[in-house]
Amino acid sequence: MAIAFTIAKKSKKSRARMGVISTPHGDVETPALVTVATQAAVKALTNDQAAAAGSKLLIANTLHLHLKPGGTIVKNAGGLQEFMAWNGPMMTDSGGFQVFSLGFGRDFGMGKILKEKSKAKIGARAKPKLLTIGEDGVLFTSYLDGKKIFMGPKDSIRIQEAIGADIIFAFDECTSPIADRAYTIAAMERTHRWAKVCLDAQRTKQALFGIVQGGKFLDLRRQSAKIIGAMPFAGFGIGGEFGADKRTMSVMIRAVVNELPDEKPRHLLGIGHPEDIRRIIKEGIDTFDCTVPTHYARHGTAFTSRGRIEIGKAGYYKDRKPLDPACECPVCTEHSRAYLCHLFRAKEMTAGTLLTMHNLHFFNGLVVQVRNEIRRGKV
Repeated sequence: MAIAFTIAKKSKKSRARMGVISTPHGDVETPALVTVATQAAVKALTNDQAAAAGSKLLIANTLHLHLKPGGTIVKNAGGLQEFMAWNGPMMTDSGGFQVFSLGFGRDFGMGKILKEKSKAKIGARAKPKLLTIGEDGVLFTSYLDGKKIFMGPKDSIRIQEAIGADIIFAFDECTSPIADRAYTIAAMERTHRWAKVCLDAQRTKQALFGIVQGGKFLDLRRQSAKIIGAMPFAGFGIGGEFGADKRTMSVMIRAVVNELPDEKPRHLLGIGHPEDIRRIIKEGIDTFDCTVPTHYARHGTAFTSRGRIEIGKAGYYKDRKPLDPACECPVCTEHSRAYLCHLFRAKEMTAGTLLTMHNLHFFNGLVVQVRNEIRRGKV
């Protein structure tokens, strides 16, 4: 069995829906946050801690695992879940995001979400400094030792098959938020061609998801969704960036969802701040992954029902309250802000562990809350 997707209820007030993705390693209720486990580990946590924080489905990174330890080592260990001793479902991304992050992202010092206006533009003939994008794939410069590593759609599928996750993604090119229309069209069309190659290359029963691109251009998003949505993928990812504000993001996601087959799951790649969660679920997203709960935790940020807390501020030394009085996670029931402030300022690794546990519990709790609201007809 690859996967099966069952829709249990659709909202009458929005595009939101709840359901179940059934995989060989268990079921996942949707909508769901997919916890990021880049190198076959949730940073700062054990598997038991991640599960206790509500994580059901993890996503690992194909390029990172290809560089170390290598797909063959993971395969010989029994596959990804056996290798990392995780009993639940897994995804692997394709390496397509690294085409951006190790390319134009590194060149211009920006992520896929543009935090401030930039006069820089990436035109049709632009080329990143440390990688080469061609018709057959991408020649990366390894961040480990500077060696050249080639990955194309066939290679990405081969590596993901060796790694053995339940859900895998087609190789694509994630475009920069400063890419112009001409460059975005070229990258999108290349992504479409690579999608066909990925489908032809697959030899396993893993669920292969196609990826919709098109950048910040609404018509290109619709076009990409129509083309990718017509291909026989098991589900669909929505990648790239969506424009300068949250309302634009909603419009973009809505346009894509309207063009995708209703009976297949939709995954939003790399989006999921607390303020995004309800918004993207209401637009019909079933699963989404985001590094925010783990990344921010390691930098001292805790998300709470009353907003963000920067636990490294000296004022918290005297604060004996829990991080979030409304939270029932072990961190909030057992530790004070004062203690967490001490751990963070003392650079103890335990600070990252405890803040990550809390943040994942908080994020997963938000998703459960919205899921229950869909069940009750409130969303």
